[in-house]
Amino acid sequence: MTPVAQMGHSPRIVQGMEIVNPMGKAGMDPKSEKALRREIVEKGLEALQTEVKDSTLFERSKRVESD
Repeated sequence: MTPVAQMGHSPRIVQGMEIVNPMGKAGMDPKSEKALRREIVEKGLEALQTEVKDSTLFERSKRVESD
């Protein structure tokens, strides 16, 4: 969904996981999925507190999705 948001000139784009599970990942153990969800929410809060002029992508780290 990130490319669609960029084409639509969304000011703040927070990277999720997948189209069907934007706030999680099927098959992850609950503890890991909770950590992933927390990271996405925290990145969203960071995006809201950041002034932007153009479409800005806020990427999450890749450390949580290893499961």
